Amino acid sequence: ERYVAICMPLRHAELCSTRSTMHCILIIHGLSSVPCIVILSTFFASASFSLYKQPMICAIKIFMLYRWQDHVISAVQEFYFLIMVIIILFSYVKIMKVAKAASGEDKKSSWKGLRTVILHGFQLLLCLIQLWTPFIESTLLRFHLMLFTHVRLSNFILFGLTPKCLSPLIYGLRDETFFHALKNYEFFGLYKRNV
Repeated sequence: ERYVAICMPLRHAELCSTRSTMHCILIIHGLSSVPCIVILSTFFASASFSLYKQPMICAIKIFMLYRWQDHVISAVQEFYFLIMVIIILFSYVKIMKVAKAASGEDKKSSWKGLRTVILHGFQLLLCLIQLWTPFIESTLLRFHLMLFTHVRLSNFILFGLTPKCLSPLIYGLRDETFFHALKNYEFFGLYKRNV
């Protein structure tokens, strides 16, 4: 959407309509659900009833009864990562070229646009790193349970929540009303702690 909005602004309304967005979302959900459906269907078809009664940690690793399932998930995750890196690099290189050409000789405007593109790129990088976290977590699950739970929570906060909260927080801090409200809230919080 960002690529279309910046590189093809005259076709933005046509390409990013509600209908085409819904089609894209359905395609993405359909493609991303295929590995999960394969893993769950093979688990339910081949798992013994005693397995359901055992206490286990909630992790995707418990659904993988066969070694080939682990290889399939790894291959799919790496394929997703590669495709997303290619798309993001292509889009952001084009966006930066268009932003630089649009700003012309105005260095301040160019730097402001570049900062926004860098922020969005950083958010997408954090989202991409989230594709690697299952590999780290599955390795830790074999060695140390408490370390696994701490790393899993940290991964969720850093790579699951942070990318979604980064833009609203930064744009909110640029807004004077929100910034002053936050400043007053923090000031009163410090004042109450000192009293």
